[in-house]
Order: sequence, then C-alpha cells, then structure tokens
Amino acid sequence: MTWNGIDESKYALLTTYRKDGTPVATPVWVAPDGDRLVVWTNPGTGKVKRIRRNPEVSLQTCDARGKTTSGPVVRGHAEVLGAEGTERVRAAVIKKYPISGRLLIRAHRLFKGADGSVGVAIAEI
Repeated sequence: MTWNGIDESKYALLTTYRKDGTPVATPVWVAPDGDRLVVWTNPGTGKVKRIRRNPEVSLQTCDARGKTTSGPVVRGHAEVLGAEGTERVRAAVIKKYPISGRLLIRAHRLFKGADGSVGVAIAEI
C-alpha cells in the first residue's frame, strides 16, 4: 500500500460525505498503523457520524487549516474502532507526534475520560 506521502505528512484533509453526497473536509492528524492510517477524534464529531453512515472517505496532504498541498487524493474505507482499537490509535498518534500527541491525549483523557475519544482506521482502496 502506498499513501503517497499522506502517512508522513503532519496533517491530512479527511473528506467524509453527508447523506446527500456532499463532501465535508476536515484537517486531521494521521498516523500509520501497519498498512492503514489512523485518526484520533471525539466520538460526537460530524466526521464520526458520517463515517458510521458511509465509510467511503478521501485523504490529501494539507496544512493545519486544511489548505491542500500538491499531493494526490487517495480514496479509503474508514472504520470507527472500539476501545482496544482506540488505544492502538492513541499509541500510533503518540509515536508520530511524541510531544504534542502525548500532551493532547493525556489532557483529553483527563477532561473527557477514557471514552471521550475514538479511533478511526482507514484502509486505502
């Protein structure tokens, strides 16, 4: 599998789709986990709701504000993970973003609890 540099990028633009097919793009941190990319997020976000309804997503490298770079768009199939998978995502995020990832995950767990975040795994299609 090749992610065309998305796995090495600091940010990726994750595009999910509404019921009517309208794309919704959100800049996220992504981390590699085997041949998949993983995302760590709040379980109540729109992207999680949209992924549960329609797992088709696309990814492209971007900056922190979501401005895309010259990289290609890669299509994927996303899956919202359970508790064990989410722990694995947290570890992958901390590995890629050692300082900011660790601080953010610890703070999030402190204020939101263990169930206050969810992992999403994306397989390239």
